[in-house]
Amino acid sequence: MEAKLITLITDFGHKDPFVGIMKGVIFGINPSATTIDLSQGISPQDVLAGALVLRYAVPFFPGGTIHVAVVDPGVGSSRRPLLIESEGSFFVGPDNGILSLALEGKKISRMIDLSNKLYHLNPASTTFHGRDVFAPVAAYLSLGIPPEDFGTTVHDFAHLPWPEVTKTGGALVGKVIYIDAFGNLITNVRDRDVSALHPEKPMISVAGVTVEGLASHYSSGREGGYTALINSWGLLEISSFKGNAQLLCGAKVGDEVLVRNSQESEQQAQAKI
Repeated sequence: MEAKLITLITDFGHKDPFVGIMKGVIFGINPSATTIDLSQGISPQDVLAGALVLRYAVPFFPGGTIHVAVVDPGVGSSRRPLLIESEGSFFVGPDNGILSLALEGKKISRMIDLSNKLYHLNPASTTFHGRDVFAPVAAYLSLGIPPEDFGTTVHDFAHLPWPEVTKTGGALVGKVIYIDAFGNLITNVRDRDVSALHPEKPMISVAGVTVEGLASHYSSGREGGYTALINSWGLLEISSFKGNAQLLCGAKVGDEVLVRNSQESEQQAQAKI
């Protein structure tokens, strides 16, 4: 059987050997495996960030891909290690919600609690399931081991809710949910949320900075200034052309983002005069 592609998302970073060790385990079991690093730079223990990266990467991989996501603050606890099969692809990781955003709206064929220790490294550490559980399971799966052989069938898994965008007085209130390596501030405000305001020129405010209007691309703004746009994930993003929006304004994940119609803002200002 042809080896399947294995993708890896972790918060292990690049300083330590943890990701390399996981790959060593995979290649030790299946020397023909192919691995792709989706991201090893997820902020430590940021399950939502890992879930977002997985969600927006999965559509661009062929059927049969095995996606391994390990952002696992609860490693060694009672949280389950899972294998989920959905529409021909496979998702391996802790049952803490990291897999859930990628599976929204998808048909799930089976969910397996990875309880069969035959396919783990033994003895298994309580602090490194990426090495001892998830990597070997992905490798054996890539060799064609049937999913049901890895453990017992379960019927539910943990879900991360999409962070809610609220509407107050005609304005949208969202928040920064991810900051990429360029310092771009990615919010939970979707394209359709902004469109629902029917804005001629929306005003976007975050961390004391206000941007007027949506740009079509990053270089629409002046160098070192701020730009707001809908990014490739379909989410509202605040960036700085040839700059770093996070460093410029000091924003962080969780900061509130306000989106309002500039016309309404002008009317409110006039009403106060």
